[in-house]
Amino acid sequence: MDELRLMRYSLKKEKDYSYIEVGEGTPIIVLHGLMGGLSNFEAVKSFFSVNGYKVIIPELPIYSMSLLKTNVKTFANYLHDFIEFKGFDEVILLGNSLGGHIGLYHTKLYPEKVKGLVITGSSGLYESAMGGGYTKRSDYEVMKKKAQEVFYDPEVATKEIVDEVYATVNDRNKLVKTVAIAKSAIRHNMASDLPNMNIPTCIIWGKNDNVTPPEVAEEFQKLLPDADLFWIDKCGHAAMMEHPDEFNRILHEWLIKREL
Repeated sequence: MDELRLMRYSLKKEKDYSYIEVGEGTPIIVLHGLMGGLSNFEAVKSFFSVNGYKVIIPELPIYSMSLLKTNVKTFANYLHDFIEFKGFDEVILLGNSLGGHIGLYHTKLYPEKVKGLVITGSSGLYESAMGGGYTKRSDYEVMKKKAQEVFYDPEVATKEIVDEVYATVNDRNKLVKTVAIAKSAIRHNMASDLPNMNIPTCIIWGKNDNVTPPEVAEEFQKLLPDADLFWIDKCGHAAMMEHPDEFNRILHEWLIKREL
């Protein structure tokens, strides 16, 4: 993400961490995906920061770790270190795509730190699309189509989003790490771990998600002991971007019901 966009979201920089922090109350830590910018959660940030929550969106070190450390477990431990640094006793984790997987893996390692978990379009069970399809990465139109396929409505993939995806996959260092993360996601499959994770979990899923199809959400609900599944119609892989108001309403009602 370029510096201008970062400045627009008033990024705090402390120690090894860069993050957005808004509001007061129970901390909701938002975990972005592989090519998802912090701005993807603008509606979540705006809504929950004025409804009794402190919203924190850290920049995950997806492309800044050494290749050997570019994996789900390292990112989960990075998140734990960040939570310790901030001095939070308990947090709600909200993750999209790879961010959901990092949230799940963190919850496996440090369940005592997690009050509630929210996943949308999460990896962790099914990783078909994360590391493939970059053979024609120099073709802007091909990458534009790939970015549009993430959403039900292709118009959600603005030029800014397409430009960022195109720049990422055409940066050799980032491409190598993207492939490493995809392999790591497959290695860190959560199927055998989920039945042991007794954390209240809210699963919000797009009915038209092509990246992690609806049956993935159903599998998450089946394997997690304490999970509620909510669908958003005419919605792809990033529900919080494509249907922000509905996403916020579902999540807010769930948090109230679960007294989180």
